[in-house]
Amino acid sequence: MRVGILGPLQVAGAAIGGARVRALLVRLALDPGRVVTADRLIDDLWPGEAPAHPPAALQSLVSRARREAPGIIASHPAGYVLDVPPGEVDAWAFERLVRGGDVHRALALWRGAALADADGLPFAVAPAARLAELRLTALATRIALDLAAEGPGGGGDLVAELEELVAAHPLREPFHALLMRALVAKGRRGEALAVFERIRADLAGELGVDPGPEVREAHLEALRDAEAAPRTNLPARLTSFVGRSDDISRLRGLLAGGVRLVLSLIHLSAPTRP
Repeated sequence: MRVGILGPLQVAGAAIGGARVRALLVRLALDPGRVVTADRLIDDLWPGEAPAHPPAALQSLVSRARREAPGIIASHPAGYVLDVPPGEVDAWAFERLVRGGDVHRALALWRGAALADADGLPFAVAPAARLAELRLTALATRIALDLAAEGPGGGGDLVAELEELVAAHPLREPFHALLMRALVAKGRRGEALAVFERIRADLAGELGVDPGPEVREAHLEALRDAEAAPRTNLPARLTSFVGRSDDISRLRGLLAGGVRLVLSLIHLSAPTRP
């Protein structure tokens, strides 16, 4: 990747200094290969109050960016262009990989918060939120694939990862559904059912809604798994005598002999009738 904006700004072979220079490159990287007008750049980079001479200030900023990252900013009569193929910008590559179903490679491109060097600038709010949402969706897909690949009994590391995600996103239902499935795969059905009760209460309390179909289906799977578990009428082992069949047989023999002795004594002591 020549330009990275899924985290702190990265430009291959260049060290970019200056917050506004980095913000300029982030803004251009949102539309690689397309002209961003000078007026648009001025509004985006100076949202509160424009400098005294906006076009000159923008030109000075572009000149500095060109010195620090040569060969990637081209001029146009209407403005400027990041002269890089979209596939060489990590955010664009991420979206392409997600659409293609390669979520593992897509997620590997992330190094931190999206558009981190434009944090606080209005132009970055919506794109950063959209990329973050797509990342969470891709993350849920990746975990579901990993869980299916591990099969029954697996998912130990996934349980720990999902517990962190559930704590960070307490109302995000896909992570709760996946956590329930991961717990069931580990034989921890009681915990899975507790997760359902918790998300149901949180959704009702915070949003006034019931769990969606994904969480409800995971709940039904946990219930079906519990019903399918083998049952027995044997009591739980309470003492060390369980499994000591030889000792118990000898004890029964002694008890039987004792009963016969008691009956004989009763017979001898009984009064005789005239």
